[in-house]
Amino acid sequence: MMRNLNIFIIFLFILFCSTFALADETKKEALSSDQEKTEEQPVKAESKTETSLKMLHSLIELKKNLSQRIKEKNQILEKSSSDTEKELLNTELEKLDKQLNDSVIDFERIATGIDTGLFAEKKAEEFDWKDELVGLIKPGIQEIKRLTVRARYKTKLKDELSYYQDLSPVASQAIQNIDELITQTKDKDLKKDLKKLLPEWKSIEKQILNKAEMAGMRLAEMDREEKSIIETSQNSIKNFFRTRGLFLFIALIACLGVLFFLRLFSRLMVRFIPGYHSKYRPFHARLLSLLSRIMAFVMVFLVLIFVFYAVEDWVLLSLTIIFIMGIGWAAKHTLPQFWHQSRLMLNIGSVREGERIIYNGVPWLVKNINVFSELENPYLEVKLRLPIEELLGKTSRPFHKDEPWFPCKRNDWVILSDGTRGVVTSLSHEMVELVQRGGSRKTYQTSDFLGQTPLNISVNFRLKIPFGISYNLQKDSTGKVLEILKAHIKEQIEKEGYKKNLLNLGVEFQQAGASSLDIVVLADFKGELAPLYKRLSRAIQRWCVDACTLNNWEIPFPQLTIHK
Repeated sequence: MMRNLNIFIIFLFILFCSTFALADETKKEALSSDQEKTEEQPVKAESKTETSLKMLHSLIELKKNLSQRIKEKNQILEKSSSDTEKELLNTELEKLDKQLNDSVIDFERIATGIDTGLFAEKKAEEFDWKDELVGLIKPGIQEIKRLTVRARYKTKLKDELSYYQDLSPVASQAIQNIDELITQTKDKDLKKDLKKLLPEWKSIEKQILNKAEMAGMRLAEMDREEKSIIETSQNSIKNFFRTRGLFLFIALIACLGVLFFLRLFSRLMVRFIPGYHSKYRPFHARLLSLLSRIMAFVMVFLVLIFVFYAVEDWVLLSLTIIFIMGIGWAAKHTLPQFWHQSRLMLNIGSVREGERIIYNGVPWLVKNINVFSELENPYLEVKLRLPIEELLGKTSRPFHKDEPWFPCKRNDWVILSDGTRGVVTSLSHEMVELVQRGGSRKTYQTSDFLGQTPLNISVNFRLKIPFGISYNLQKDSTGKVLEILKAHIKEQIEKEGYKKNLLNLGVEFQQAGASSLDIVVLADFKGELAPLYKRLSRAIQRWCVDACTLNNWEIPFPQLTIHK
């Protein structure tokens, strides 16, 4: 055992050392891949530069138009005397200023080819645990967003292009309407105002066309840069197995190694714990078992965090933290249930090992309580493997050793309240099958079978056979007749071979009936004669008739007496 433990510790040491070495190799590979990309970059530089120049020219035209419109609006604002008109003009100027500012930012971004927002001055931030927590899980969320960023951006450009293409005919129609009004009107003042309005709408039309052209250029550039799906998939799979897939594999091996080590250590420790291997373990042994499970659960997550931190894969580390937070949030709602399950595993709950519990209407012996608990019914010869959640809300109790676990066992003969008599051939907590005389089979659900209050005649059984004699024998009916009838029945039982299974025989006076003196024959037999239950009942009736014939006893029948 110690030799295996030493070998395993050496294996873990080699594994963690290789994890750090792999992290350095990954960084070197990333640097070399960046250099390769830099070498391939000049090949595509010319086409990208041409597209950028076209977009920059469009932005210059757009800035000129916006500056001209702002200048015209400011001139109108200076001459205006209406407060309402000034308010409207100020609103329009704010929109134009925003558009001009956006065009300047776009121009700088396209000209430099980088995000200029990275160079903005950052404000001093105060410590906030919520922000820090978001910072931990941010890489994972960003990675999930990154997988679809290109598709989402392309969809956004398509929507923009469609929007400006739908808006362009409307602006053209507005300019055409203004031109028609200018040509048709003869009012100089009206014509003058219309001519002032015309440049503004032409500028709007040009701005719309520029926006549509920019969106179209970006879409064309993205289409040129897109590779085939097969090539992209192959590269993604290769990169995954070179980096992140390899990290996951190392994390899996490390987790399995830690679990194996904890398992080995627990097996070594239980040798020194008294009562651990007893039939029903004591409290301290159960507590140690529960703590070892919790420790294994915690160690797995610590190993995952350590491996991902060692290889500096912040995405996997972030996703692991998100997963742990999700488990913590779920545990917040399942904590009461976990507490009750822990009490059951420590054998201090409402259900305890070695006691009797009713499950699905059938009594069971609680053999073992664990994550999957074991119940057993000695009569049914069935064992159940139940998750511990099934035991919540149930109660067990101590039992006497002579308590029955079921009304019958396999191969027992039973009589049900519906009159069915048969031998039990199949028995479980789900179905009970009876085979009647003659071979016919009848099957019950176990709950219905128990509802029929089965009478088990396979141990011992009693036959109670009533018989009537005439009032002519009233004098001897309580003495001599009973002795003669008992002797005759006993002789016949011995003659037909039932004596060895006869436990008791009695013949007693029962009552004075309306038309007969009633006698009852009580015969107790062993369970070996259970299959002949009905035959014995008929035989006793036959022996009673034979006794009456031999002794000239009259067997009465119901009579109707008329008195005048």
